[in-house]
Amino acid sequence: MKSIYIFLLALIVGMTLACSSPQDRAYQAQEKVHKERLKLVEKYQKCMKEAGEDQQKKEACDQYLKASEALK
Repeated sequence: MKSIYIFLLALIVGMTLACSSPQDRAYQAQEKVHKERLKLVEKYQKCMKEAGEDQQKKEACDQYLKASEALK
């Protein structure tokens, strides 16, 4: 009998957690996009710092900036 209660409790908890609203999923997806964009901007800044005065290296760093702009 005790195992039935544990099973039912686990089932109810599982159903509650699985039922997130579309709005919640949209917020989570948007948060992931923002985090990815921040990572790309940080990579761009690091790349530019390492490039120094080398124009070719700076141009290669632009890929990070363009990718972050694409995520807007």
